[in-house]
Amino acid sequence: METTLRDQIEEVLKTVYDPEIPVNIWELGLVYEVQVGDQRAVKIVMTLTAPACPVAGEIIAEVQRKVEAIEGVGDVHVHLTFDPPWNKSMMSEEAKLELGFL
Repeated sequence: METTLRDQIEEVLKTVYDPEIPVNIWELGLVYEVQVGDQRAVKIVMTLTAPACPVAGEIIAEVQRKVEAIEGVGDVHVHLTFDPPWNKSMMSEEAKLELGFL
């Protein structure tokens, strides 16, 4: 099965971690939306576990850098939102298990 650009983006997002939590941002449910548009431009809508996250800039920069590095990707726009606010119910079952929430 051919890997799509969206699949590649998802895989890369699974390599980005919140430094305070040993789970990647994908499994934490911090990525709300991934869109691939014309000219393979990528828009990622994501949030953080807390609005005052001290490493917010680093996480956003890492997402930007890693997605831009995927072959064939055009412009990358990472949009940070706090609507809806993140909560533990957005985590995958795997993340909940990892953090002991199940």
